[in-house]
Amino acid sequence: MELKTMVYVAPSPIHGRGLFARRPIGRGTHIGTYEGPLAKRNGKYVLWIQDDDGSVLEGRRGMNLLRYLNHAVKPNAEFDGYDLYAIRRIRSGEEITFNYSPGEALVFE
Repeated sequence: MELKTMVYVAPSPIHGRGLFARRPIGRGTHIGTYEGPLAKRNGKYVLWIQDDDGSVLEGRRGMNLLRYLNHAVKPNAEFDGYDLYAIRRIRSGEEITFNYSPGEALVFE
């Protein structure tokens, strides 16, 4: 399914703009892939993928709607590599978030 049919960007109560569900998204649903060129250094909208031990494997500079994801301690989505999945049911209009903590994928804005 095309990403923009599932999500939209709007002002966020968490930070700046955020990514929101356009329709209900079921647990385990693939929301999208963080698309963009490999990052050579840290910068705005860079997603760093880490190994289980916390070692950084590589980064990607976000060029699609997923760059608007915000952090939450109790997120409703998580990355598996660059693929984002719902870890619980996400209601229509709910902001989609993930945890930036070590051991997770990291985005720096």
